[in-house]
Order: sequence, then C-alpha cells, then structure tokens
Amino acid sequence: MKNSKYLKSFGEHLRQLRESSGLTQKEVANRLSIDNSLLAKIERNERPPTKKFITNVALFFNVDEKELHNEYLSDQIAYRIIGENADLNILRVAEKKVSYIKKGEQC
Repeated sequence: MKNSKYLKSFGEHLRQLRESSGLTQKEVANRLSIDNSLLAKIERNERPPTKKFITNVALFFNVDEKELHNEYLSDQIAYRIIGENADLNILRVAEKKVSYIKKGEQC
C-alpha cells in the first residue's frame, strides 16, 4: 500500500525510529530529557506527546516535524471517531468546516 506509513500510530513510529537507530528507551529518554516510563507510555500510545516532545523527537531523529505532528493528530481524530461510534462521513463534513472556518479567518 502506497500510504502505509500513515497507518502506524505515533507511538509505533517513535518505537520504530528508536529501534532502527539501535537505541534503548532509556538512552532516548535521557537524550530527550524525559522519564523512561513516560517514553514507554508514549510508545504504547498510553500517553499523548506534547508539541515540544514532538519537536524534540523530530530534531533528535532528524525527521520531518510536521509529519510527526500530523501522525499524532490523525491518531487523535481516529480514536475520537471510534470512541464516538461516528460514521466516517464525518471526515468530509469536518473538511468542509475547516475550509469554511479558514475562509472566515481571512476576512
């Protein structure tokens, strides 16, 4: 699948970055100045990352920050849709609302 990279969660992507770099959770946690248990929870998608954490991960692993942030936000949207038992049609409605709101902000 062409866009399969978008099917990973933020935590899974973070774990993949860490493991492909040959680093332990403890090493990455120390380098990012966070608690090892917090890093483990983020990797397991049990705790959301902060914007600052996403920025630090992008810098540390030399990856695109916007891509990481989009990955995290898409996780949040997907879990919200599942939690609300909403129809996927809601995404089309939301897309139209974003366009409408952006147009209003430009005036």
